[in-house]
Amino acid sequence: MKLYIKYMVSNRCKIAVRDELKKLGLHFIVVDLGVVEIMENISMEKRMLLRQGLLISGLELMDDKKAILIEKIKTIIIEMIHHSEEIIKINFSDYLSEKLEHNYTYLANLFSEVQGTTIEQFIISHKIERIKELMIYGELNITEIAWKMNYSSVAHLSSQFKKVTGLSPSHFKQLKDKRRNPIEDIG
Repeated sequence: MKLYIKYMVSNRCKIAVRDELKKLGLHFIVVDLGVVEIMENISMEKRMLLRQGLLISGLELMDDKKAILIEKIKTIIIEMIHHSEEIIKINFSDYLSEKLEHNYTYLANLFSEVQGTTIEQFIISHKIERIKELMIYGELNITEIAWKMNYSSVAHLSSQFKKVTGLSPSHFKQLKDKRRNPIEDIG
C-alpha cells in the first residue's frame, strides 16, 4: 500500500517517517521523498495515529488525489534540483509528463490553481536556492554552476538570479550573512 506525505523534502524527513512507521508496527518496503510503501493495509485507527505522529514532525499524510499529484510534481523537481548530482539537461515539462503519466498542460494548470504559482516559477525558485548553496560551498565557479544548472550562459543565470534575489551572484557571494531558504518554504 502506498501512502503520500506532504513536506517530505530531506533525509531527516525520511528518518522521521521511518520512526513513526516503526512505532505503529508498520513494515515499510520503501520510504522515499513524498511516498511510502508499506507491506500491510492500514486500519483507520493506525492511519489517524500516523497522521498525528507525522504532524509533530511537520509532515502531513495526504488523501486527496490532486494534492498527491501536486506533491509528486514538487518532489520530482526537488529531487532533480537539490538531490541529483547529474547535470540538469532535461526539459522539465517533458520529464514531468512522462514521469507522472499526465499531459503537461493539465499538470501546469492544476499546479497553478492549487499553488498560486506556475511550475516554471517553482523550478526557478528552487534553481536559485540551489545556486546559492553551490556558491556558498565554493566548490564550483559561476561558469561551472551555470553549466551544472543548465543555463544557456552565465549572463542568463545572473539575470535570473538578480530578478529573484535582487542581487547579482557576485554581490551575493560578498555578503557575510548569506541567506538561504529551507526547501519546504520555497515556492
